[in-house]
Amino acid sequence: MPFSFQERLSSIQARINAACQRCGRNPAEIILLPVSKTFDAPIVREAVAAGLHRFGENRVQEVRDKAPLLEDLSIEWVLIGHLQTNKAKDAAQLVGEVQSLDRLSLAEALDKRLTKLGKTLSVLIQVKTSPEPSKFGLEPIELLRFLEQLKNYPTLRPAGLMTLAIHSDDEAAVRSCFRTLRELRDQAVQAGHDTVQRLSMGMSGDFEWAIEEGSTEVRIGSLLFGERG
Repeated sequence: MPFSFQERLSSIQARINAACQRCGRNPAEIILLPVSKTFDAPIVREAVAAGLHRFGENRVQEVRDKAPLLEDLSIEWVLIGHLQTNKAKDAAQLVGEVQSLDRLSLAEALDKRLTKLGKTLSVLIQVKTSPEPSKFGLEPIELLRFLEQLKNYPTLRPAGLMTLAIHSDDEAAVRSCFRTLRELRDQAVQAGHDTVQRLSMGMSGDFEWAIEEGSTEVRIGSLLFGERG
């Protein structure tokens, strides 16, 4: 018999707790961000019934389609996928946080729309810590300058960093990606960017390594919702 949603959620929480115990961290420091991309509204509704209220999505279009079906619920949508500049208008209206800010043109487009809306937006800067060409993100050397430039866009509230580790079974290579992001965060804070505290890193296949390397938020999809079709 397949596990229920609540059983899968409990299993993940137990693994988070165990990872924290191994590295001497408090499990309360770790946020679980359920990644609901490609899963239909009834499945998200089941997750809300289990106590979850923030959901990660890769595409603004999917948020636009799904949100009206769930408007009776208190849900915050978080964009974790690459955001095209021409979709910034929709993102500013629909999501509570963008975790994939990786270029000034996007910052400018978001700020312009947010100013019109009279809103601010929490953002995480996506940094490319993997050598894979398919991965998006700022080059690590560009981060401090980028954070300085973001001061020109007052509607954006930098809250941390995000990365995608290399897709590999090599534990050392994966951990290196996470360690790089943690070190970059520490450098940013030391340089005076005190708000950039959060580290969104780790997914279904590597979240325990990410926690042991300092992650404060793990993005879990298939392990929680089941395999995507």
